[in-house]
Amino acid sequence: MEAKRDMMKKVPVREQDPKVRATNFKEVCLGYNMEEAVAESERCLNCKNAKCIAGCPVSINIPAFIQEVKAGNIEEAAKVIALSSALPAVCGRVCPQESQCEGQCVRGIKGEAVSIGKLERFVADWSREHGFVPAAPEKTNGKKVAVIGSGPAGLTCAGDLAKLGYEVTIFEALHEPGGVLTYGIPEFRLPKSGVVQPEIENVRKLGVKIETNVVIGKSITIDELMDEEGFQAVFIGSGAGLPKFMGIPGENANGVFSANEYLTRNNLMKAFRDDYDTPIMESKKVVVVGGGNVAMDAARTALRLGAEVHIVYRRSEKELPARVEEVHHAKEEGIHFDLLTNPVEILEDENGWVKGIVCRHMELGEPDESGRRRPVEVVGSDFTIDADTVIMALGTSPNPLISNTTKGLEINRWRCIVADESNGKTTKEGVYAGGDAVTGAATVILAMEAGRAGARGIDEYLSAK
Repeated sequence: MEAKRDMMKKVPVREQDPKVRATNFKEVCLGYNMEEAVAESERCLNCKNAKCIAGCPVSINIPAFIQEVKAGNIEEAAKVIALSSALPAVCGRVCPQESQCEGQCVRGIKGEAVSIGKLERFVADWSREHGFVPAAPEKTNGKKVAVIGSGPAGLTCAGDLAKLGYEVTIFEALHEPGGVLTYGIPEFRLPKSGVVQPEIENVRKLGVKIETNVVIGKSITIDELMDEEGFQAVFIGSGAGLPKFMGIPGENANGVFSANEYLTRNNLMKAFRDDYDTPIMESKKVVVVGGGNVAMDAARTALRLGAEVHIVYRRSEKELPARVEEVHHAKEEGIHFDLLTNPVEILEDENGWVKGIVCRHMELGEPDESGRRRPVEVVGSDFTIDADTVIMALGTSPNPLISNTTKGLEINRWRCIVADESNGKTTKEGVYAGGDAVTGAATVILAMEAGRAGARGIDEYLSAK
């Protein structure tokens, strides 16, 4: 007789073996098959007052799509998700579900939450493999809207506006669309040709035009788009691509990178592939400074390129901002974590190349304004880690190019655009903004939420005109 399954536990998800995946750039998580997805969907309690929906920034009707999976109606499940999200295969892979939808799951009170993210990924992958595409609008309303940036905020805003009948053009500064999905998140977490490009194609199929290699503020300004090109509204979703550094001695040495540059070379410009000529450091020993998802991405990339890797972070593991799953995967793959440690100087050899990094032990003091305990230096605790490469993953801020070339657009002291969270409205009429350009570096799903809010704001504005 078959043993009764423990409904308190998730159906485990298959993954590449850590020793194997540490040597390749193929996707780590292999996702559910049909049988596993149906089994996991049976754990959903189909709550009437579903807290998981409130936990989802784009308010997907989660119980409704899961019930369709349970019944084997995957196309219907895809239609439910498509009402709220243009990027389900992306979100199913990179959203911090544990702190959002799954964090609110009633099943998780006594056991493990339902694997909402893995089910969303299954539905999205099934849709792609079976050619399901959300329906495009039958006719347009003749009103032109420009969207700046083709990352998660821009794609979501453009998709929502296209469904409402607007003629939308996205202007992307790089040569490939996708923003952080293309240049930032590595292949082993988010495959480009298999996942990102098909989701961008689905947005195009809604009637959205995408123009690449257009740097707004250099190629053309927002005022010119509105005054000369006939765009009646603009959404700024240009992200936060300007890296931050520590300002410590030796930071200008050869072999010091921002995580942004390091990941862009590898992800957008395919440095990991033999058939591309993009140069990247052939490092033997790498130190990554920071504790967020970007730090994990940079560390796991360097490992796959053949280096021994240390992550240096000034707080303890409890305060690591990266997703639990990413930290777990990094440890499985053999990355060293030097916690409660802060760099104070980068050492260079006689030719100006990195040869090591001097670090200081820290201890946690009283909580600061973020609610996390403030790291305090332990005097006389300095030690050196040998390294030939240092990658700074300390966050990013918005590039000031757009704000500097757009009259009447207010920014705050962090150079972020000031915009209303509920509708994306900025201080300049007809101009809306959202995502990392407004909040500073945050998550894909929060940028998508801001894109939806911006689309609502633009629709209200243009409908009232």
